Amino acid sequence: MDDQAAGSPQDARSVPVCYRHPDRETGIRCTRCERPICPECMVNASVGFQCPECVRGGGSGTGHAPTASMPRTIAGAPVVADPRLLTKILIGINVAVFIAVQVRPSLLDHLYLIGVWPPAPFLPTTGVADGEWYRLLTSMFAHEEIWHIAFNMLGLWWLGGPLEQALGRARYLALYLVSGLAGSALTYLLASGTTATLGASGAVFGLFGAMAVLMRRLDQDMRPIVALLVINLIFTFSPGFNIAWQAHIGGLVAGAVIGYAMVHAPRERRTLIQYGTCALVLAAVVVTVLLRTAQLT
Repeated sequence: MDDQAAGSPQDARSVPVCYRHPDRETGIRCTRCERPICPECMVNASVGFQCPECVRGGGSGTGHAPTASMPRTIAGAPVVADPRLLTKILIGINVAVFIAVQVRPSLLDHLYLIGVWPPAPFLPTTGVADGEWYRLLTSMFAHEEIWHIAFNMLGLWWLGGPLEQALGRARYLALYLVSGLAGSALTYLLASGTTATLGASGAVFGLFGAMAVLMRRLDQDMRPIVALLVINLIFTFSPGFNIAWQAHIGGLVAGAVIGYAMVHAPRERRTLIQYGTCALVLAAVVVTVLLRTAQLT
């Protein structure tokens, strides 16, 4: 009877073992190549843990995984030297637009997200309902107040870096842009047609949604991200702050949906599911804009 405690060889193989120490069972995998790693082999990364070979920049190493020679992120993207490059570029674009607006405030008239301008002889500018769909995008990079851009860029830096590293640049950019457009579309649909809105909040809330999904996927402590999200939602719906809650909710939902597809798609159809989900969310944005435009015209 005592021999049963040892278990059968088949039972032993059912639990992953460290690729460098086959005698050690583990439930942790490298976030780049997904090889099982034990606590001794874990190297802390901004998101999850990495194996020693991936930290050294790849190579066939001693691992048994077929992907060891080509390190990949958890979403299947190639590992790059600067995992925050795109985040830096996005912040740079937002800051550049902010400076341009400070120099020439009238630029905001062409960047705002607005359905239809209120009838007045001194407001000849047209809105989204008049065919200026570009406002759904330009409003994502426009800020008027210093505190507004400061909070948004802080969130973009804090959330964007780890997500860019985990998803890869192309997937991260798709997440950012589509989430922002979803926030713009929901604002266009639900807000007054003459309400002008702007800011990167919709895209940043999309990063919130994706980060929560990613941390859940990596089985990390979600309390910090949930607490920060709750605080932001409290501010979103608090009276007196004049916040376009529609952009926050639209971006958050879109980001969570896209983020789930990014990190949970099966490997054999990963790219199709990831970008297919982005396309479906983008199609929902187009339908929403068309329906709202029909109401306003």
